[in-house]
Amino acid sequence: MSNIQTNKLESDIESLGLTGDVLELNLGPQHPSTHGVLRLKLRLDGEVVLSAEPVIGYLHTGVEKECETRTYHQVFTLVDRLDYLSGPAEEQAFAATVEQLMNIEVPERAQTIRLILLELSRIGSHLLWLGTSALELNMSSVFMYCMAEREKILDLFEEISGARMFPSFWRIGGIARDLNPGFEAHVETFLNNFPGTWKDLDNLLTENYVWCERLQGVAVIDKELCKQFMCTGPLIRAAGVPYDIRKAYPYLGYEHYQFDIPTRTEADAYARYLVRMEEMKQSASLVRQALARLKPGPVLTNDRKVALPPRHELARSMEAVIHQFKLVSEGLHPPIGELYQCVESARGELGCYLVSDGSNRPYRLRVRSPSFPHVQVLKKVLPKHILPDVVVAIASVDPILGDVDR
Repeated sequence: MSNIQTNKLESDIESLGLTGDVLELNLGPQHPSTHGVLRLKLRLDGEVVLSAEPVIGYLHTGVEKECETRTYHQVFTLVDRLDYLSGPAEEQAFAATVEQLMNIEVPERAQTIRLILLELSRIGSHLLWLGTSALELNMSSVFMYCMAEREKILDLFEEISGARMFPSFWRIGGIARDLNPGFEAHVETFLNNFPGTWKDLDNLLTENYVWCERLQGVAVIDKELCKQFMCTGPLIRAAGVPYDIRKAYPYLGYEHYQFDIPTRTEADAYARYLVRMEEMKQSASLVRQALARLKPGPVLTNDRKVALPPRHELARSMEAVIHQFKLVSEGLHPPIGELYQCVESARGELGCYLVSDGSNRPYRLRVRSPSFPHVQVLKKVLPKHILPDVVVAIASVDPILGDVDR
């Protein structure tokens, strides 16, 4: 929207306000369709949105500041809870930043296991998005399909880490432990059954008249808006730009895997639905490829600066006990420096900018959240839509408010 159009809209709203025809409505922060504690200050002419102002801060946790008072290992527990639907992506972004700063090489097996968990997490996040988006349009059966399938992924996370949503499975230089016996077989079972569920969802929604009518043409976020607001992930790919961190800046060996970047050109809510549906298929393919590449080997670096000694050494080596005590109580000391590393989360580019002063705690940790710009772009796309379309627009950008209010 140009400055001339913006000024005209503001003058039109002001003139309507003088006659008492403008209704000011607060949508949220407690509302079943806001995908978190998001508040939208809407100004309406009847049911038509004249302006929208996103208001954030109702979930502010101060995680970035808290990281300055925690050792590097303790930070994993904090970042896990930012985008609470993509905990593995948060852990990977932070771990990769510290590893790059300390020049630590992660073993190949650990990289492959990380990739498996990241792609399973992406499928789980998209399933939850799809289920809740359908529920808001009164399609409860879709919600049950999605939640039942996502439950299988959470069971896999629980199997290896003991936690379902916040695995805290990453460690600087690798992962906490090797896979449980039978884990690979359980993942294979999930992969064998998932295409059937995906097809059911596709049959239920893709050509569903109500679904298409509610999503097509709603909340168009084109290339220019994506560039202006730095929108990434499914938003920019639905606008025709094949930008994906896994291809642009490969990590964890993604350059050795075969996968496509789904794109559309319509840039509306329906296009973003189609992109996410295709991404789930690509993620399932990546997990299958990773299982085939999984080789025996260590899952944690042997660098004594960051790796805990093997447990069997603790019973007979005082040096190992002292080494473990210092790493657990004091933590590690990355060299002085600063670095930015990013990953492709389920919502787009997720990055960590880390500043180290050489101590055992981050001097500054700044998280580049994909959800923050996706919330802000709503003020540009919501005007001229009717009120029921606001619900669809919010869902289509898939914001996580824990990721916004840091």
